[in-house]
Amino acid sequence: MDLGERADRFRFLVRDRDAKFASVFDAVFAAAGIDVLKTPVRAPRANAYAERWVGTVRRELLDRVLIFGRRHLESVLSEYVDHYNSHRPHRSLAQTPPLGPARPPMVVVGARVVRRDRLGGLIGEHSQAA
Repeated sequence: MDLGERADRFRFLVRDRDAKFASVFDAVFAAAGIDVLKTPVRAPRANAYAERWVGTVRRELLDRVLIFGRRHLESVLSEYVDHYNSHRPHRSLAQTPPLGPARPPMVVVGARVVRRDRLGGLIGEHSQAA
């Protein structure tokens, strides 16, 4: 519903076969030029990327924060997504974030390390001071 002008950035929507997704749901995305791909029947592990993301968000964020409403949830998730994509190391990407530098930064021995608190100190991002 909130995609608006950004809908053209997406090519596919992967979803399960839950009954709550009516044909109208698929038609909205088809009208925006997005192909809807349904996961196989009775295969909960078919959408491993989404399952992994949900598990990570729950373990690292939602199990530790009391959410007070939709606006608060959107704010917290937005902050976490920014951390996840721009700072959090990913093993499959050689310990670099998805939107981070193409190569790891040079480490200077003995340099001062600075901590940046995110989400009220729940997450700490560390980097070397310039």
